[in-house]
Amino acid sequence: METEFVLVEAPNTNNQRDSDIPNEYGNTSIDSESSDYRVLHEEQEQTQTSFCPISSSWEMNYHEAAIFLEEGENNDKFNSHPRDRNALPAYLVTHNHWFYSLDLAAALLLMSLAVIEQPAVFEGVPVGVHGSIELFGLFLVGISIVMQLRWLGLRTFVQHKRSAVKSVTWVVMIIEAVAVIVRNTSHFRVTRALRPIFFVDSRYLGGVRRFLRQILQSVPPILEVLGILLFILIIFTTLGFYLFSPDQKNPYFTTFHQGFVSLYVLLTTANFPDVMMPAYAKSRWSAAFFIAFLAINLYFLMNLMLAVVFVVFSDIEKDKFRKLLLHKRKACQYAFRLLVTRSQPTHIPFRHFHGLIKFFRPQTSWRDAYLAFKSLNRTETGLLNLSEFYNIYDICEFKWKPCQSADPWFIDLPNPLRGCCFLIRRLVMWKWFDFFIYIVIISNALVLLVKTIMLSASGEPISYDVHVSWDQVAFVAFYTFEAILKMIGLGVSAYFHLGWNIYDFLVTLLAIIGIIAERFSSSFFYVVILRPLRLLRLFRMRKRYRDVFQTLVILLPRVMSAIVVIIITYYFFAIIGMELFSQYDMKNCCINTTVEQFYKDDNTTVYINYYYLNNFDDLFKAGVTLFELTVVNNWFIIMEDEDKVHIFVGLSKEELRFVYSRPDDTLTLQQYTAALETEGIVRYEGTRRRTRVVLQRRMYRDEIPGWLLEAEQQDRTATGNPISHPTLTSHTLPVSIEARQGQSNTPSQTPPSFFGTLNSNGLADNESSDT
Repeated sequence: METEFVLVEAPNTNNQRDSDIPNEYGNTSIDSESSDYRVLHEEQEQTQTSFCPISSSWEMNYHEAAIFLEEGENNDKFNSHPRDRNALPAYLVTHNHWFYSLDLAAALLLMSLAVIEQPAVFEGVPVGVHGSIELFGLFLVGISIVMQLRWLGLRTFVQHKRSAVKSVTWVVMIIEAVAVIVRNTSHFRVTRALRPIFFVDSRYLGGVRRFLRQILQSVPPILEVLGILLFILIIFTTLGFYLFSPDQKNPYFTTFHQGFVSLYVLLTTANFPDVMMPAYAKSRWSAAFFIAFLAINLYFLMNLMLAVVFVVFSDIEKDKFRKLLLHKRKACQYAFRLLVTRSQPTHIPFRHFHGLIKFFRPQTSWRDAYLAFKSLNRTETGLLNLSEFYNIYDICEFKWKPCQSADPWFIDLPNPLRGCCFLIRRLVMWKWFDFFIYIVIISNALVLLVKTIMLSASGEPISYDVHVSWDQVAFVAFYTFEAILKMIGLGVSAYFHLGWNIYDFLVTLLAIIGIIAERFSSSFFYVVILRPLRLLRLFRMRKRYRDVFQTLVILLPRVMSAIVVIIITYYFFAIIGMELFSQYDMKNCCINTTVEQFYKDDNTTVYINYYYLNNFDDLFKAGVTLFELTVVNNWFIIMEDEDKVHIFVGLSKEELRFVYSRPDDTLTLQQYTAALETEGIVRYEGTRRRTRVVLQRRMYRDEIPGWLLEAEQQDRTATGNPISHPTLTSHTLPVSIEARQGQSNTPSQTPPSFFGTLNSNGLADNESSDT
């Protein structure tokens, strides 16, 4: 069952002939007694339905339409939609930022208990204390489970796999926590490794959940390549055993098990060429065995597996984007049906659009709501059709502000000051000014490098009472002067609008603070020498480098999701490692093995390797050990042990009066008098971040029209879908968010990516046929 909610036709009585009554009511307008889960194409029994009063019906529709849009935005299934009026309070409580924060804090509290539970980082905490804290954290998690069960219902809750797994884990952990408190001692608790389940289930970790889901979906094809790899590994192990086991001096192939482990380690090159040298010393032809093994397994199969991972992951990412695009589209259809009236069942007026925005984006002002409405309404009819409404997700991301005048900030200053500011502005905007700054930055780095080499060649140890030299002060003074010149020439707001200027300002500010603080403590000297970090600014010189940094900023949320997944993986295996290996003392261990020398803690070896520090004595040490395993080098020893998008919207004098209609808006209207006299309109600029979704829409711009065309055909044939409703199947003009004719065609005016309709050629309205 794809959708499990009810949209009910508004009753047509003689007392409700008002043309502004809702065309349909949603679930939250229905009493709980009549709110069984039903799909849209089932017959509605009007006699069993109890409606909200007409005076509040629009507010309920606005609220439920906003919930539909939020479900589309968060990729929540529509079967989790509130089933009736009584389920709405629980839904609102669980979809509150305070509740999200409480749930996240409870998950972090449970995970942090690992530092005080045995084996502990901080010793001496009684069992009853951390057991009671664990019960308290589980109680907070239980609140979210109960509230979710309240608005989902038992049937939907059980069918939701993530919620079911979370509930079972929660019950098991409560039983274990009670057992620990009753026995007053800890036992073998490997289930502590499952605590990240509560963390990943947090609303703020949606990107991490999607990343984990894609990893799990990529596993089957990877396992096929791993099967081939294991098969060839067994063949080479068998061959190596018969070839090299007769040599008693070769410790790597004494048994089949030892040979398998040696070749498995060789896959990571951690023991190469050590594993080859005993056989190579006896016969030079034995090198062919190891060369063939590495060529087939390491250079071919391992790279083949990486290619499979890339292809599968890319296909999953593309399919996920397609599903999310169509999911948002369907959410718009459901919301649209709740915002139209009986007299206009195919269009939304501004009044109902603003009512939706009050719940969907509560912090949006009246002016910004009207600007968003007007930017959507490209047909300029004053009413939104469904094709225009599809773009609401993009438009709601824009932040609106009046377009700034092209005149610099100092235009109204007296003449001598204004002339000096103009000269400074010309200087900082001169193309050779930045090149001069780059030369100074490189000189600064070279001076520091030469002094470092001279100090290193002298053989004298670096003392902690090193002081700042005069050249370092001179460079910092130059950078400060540069920042002041740019603030004067460009203006403070324009200066800090560029990310590179913010970076320069912070580095310079840290250097100034270091110079001042160094007078009180010499340890702050190291803050001053961090100023060569400005060398990163040299990447601005080439567009290719700028693109790399912009792409990195756009993908930063994705990178953070990957980092969180890695940390969760470390936590999982660290808990298991502590339960299994924390009782072992690694000092002077592994006697009579090939790695004995690495664990010695005496003077019997030439160099102490300190490998005995790689252990699972507590959470932090286990994390360091696992990281060393990730780095691969000598791991077998441990085993033996931006930019933005812009659009512009112009408001006429009448529209400004409509937007600023309050008595206290008179002064605001007077500010726009000059612009109205010269151009007749006041321009507003909408900006939003250029996110990963924008890049994806560019990547898949050839596929998106086909996806939308296929979805439209399915919608028209499937009677249970919202688009199949008669009021939504009427013809609407294809509309996209494009710059209107007559508006500014500046390069920065980049329209948001297309989301809604197709033209007669099967292309998006903002796509040309020759792309």
